[in-house]
Amino acid sequence: MPAIRPAAVAGSFYPAAAVELERQIAGFLGSAGTAAADPVPKALIVPHAGYIYSGPIAAAAYARLAPARGRITRVVVLGPSHFVGFRGLAAGSAEAWHTPLGTVAIDRSVVEHLTDAKLVGVLDAAHAREHSLEVQIPFLQAVLGEFSLVPIVAGDAAPEAVVALLDAVWGGPETLIIISTDLSHYLDYRTCQETDRRTADAIERLDTDALGPNAACGRVPVRGLLAAAKRRGMSIARLDLRNSGDTAGPRDRVVGYGSWALFEPAGRQPAEDLAGVEAALGSVGRTLIELACASIANGLTAGCPKPVTVTPGLPAILAAPGAVFVTLQRGSRLRGCVGSAIAQRPLITDVADNAFRAAFKDPRFPPLRRDELTDLDLSIAVLTPPVPMRFDDEIDLLEQLRPGRDGLIIEDGPRRALFLPATWRQLPERRQFLNQLKHKAGLDAGHWSRAFKAARFQSVEIRQEPPNVLETLVALAAKGVTTGPSPAPQ
Repeated sequence: MPAIRPAAVAGSFYPAAAVELERQIAGFLGSAGTAAADPVPKALIVPHAGYIYSGPIAAAAYARLAPARGRITRVVVLGPSHFVGFRGLAAGSAEAWHTPLGTVAIDRSVVEHLTDAKLVGVLDAAHAREHSLEVQIPFLQAVLGEFSLVPIVAGDAAPEAVVALLDAVWGGPETLIIISTDLSHYLDYRTCQETDRRTADAIERLDTDALGPNAACGRVPVRGLLAAAKRRGMSIARLDLRNSGDTAGPRDRVVGYGSWALFEPAGRQPAEDLAGVEAALGSVGRTLIELACASIANGLTAGCPKPVTVTPGLPAILAAPGAVFVTLQRGSRLRGCVGSAIAQRPLITDVADNAFRAAFKDPRFPPLRRDELTDLDLSIAVLTPPVPMRFDDEIDLLEQLRPGRDGLIIEDGPRRALFLPATWRQLPERRQFLNQLKHKAGLDAGHWSRAFKAARFQSVEIRQEPPNVLETLVALAAKGVTTGPSPAPQ
């Protein structure tokens, strides 16, 4: 793909002349009828047909963004693939996208972070002709002005994969999520209305299971957003629900369109999800500790992590994507610490794998021996999604840090490092904390550059009790007794 992706559907889905395009979008937005007091959404679900068909329905959503002009600086757009079949989620290699209204830069640092974390692949063929993303850009240019773009095409992917991606890009008020989808296709007018009404009801219940394959062409990203919204306690509002028979087409074969706005809970910032994580973990802390210990026991007896399976009836928090660090200590000395900064697989899988790796694959230590179990302490830190920080300089960054509360990820070029909130116990002073994290990343204490990035997160810590649980599980594993997560009570 060229460095700048050219407009592929200008002149067909929307006008190719800038003046005409601006006039058409302004007309749609002017008819949307939103009030200045309406809250700004965190995410939108919008259609992607030709503007004469779906433009008014999309405008009902985009008009909500007017008060956020200058505040929203990054937009993540997910839409279905109409021309290329593939599994997973795909970014592109372009540096910018062009429309008749100008050029929008791709946030390459975010795209590279997603690819490094294996949350997306790179498939330029999926982006080259795809209209589901492109038709959103002129609307965004009209309402937001300057912003950077993260365009992702969805192939065949599970909701959990989309949730993991959304967690990685969620950010704060500077980031907007757009999900592009049409609804039913080529039904008669009345049947379309009935079908789309059921789909709309399911979307507004955040019911991912009720969206069948024919409910929406963007079913994959829609289901992912709904799952993320339910986990985050978001609310949703229908803004418009019509079809092409209501706008510019005949009524014998119509396509359905809807737009929705999703809002984060009032007063909650993305970095403050800790209470929600604590509540969700509830009574499964002991299960996670036993699972981590069982995985280490399996490593000692079989040389591999404890196999885990997401089964029906498993508590939802265990099956949902989770990011954890597993830490092993002997006395006051670290014996191993391995984890995931981004949730991209079921929590139970992340715990089992990272416990095994902390014991046997941490490159700083030799593999754990059986005779070390007697005084080995194990803890699990379940992480909230990292939130990018905005700061003017290093002093500004230091002032924003909350000792004892924030975990921190820093990044500058290829250098990257993470400290858990528990690290404040050893490094209680802000400057010391940051300097040691720089050292961990291979940077000098005095290093600073314009490319320096930081993101913070919080964690819920679960500790091993009683202290001999590892020895007990090793003995059980040696006898062939199976241990691991249990289904939820029925």
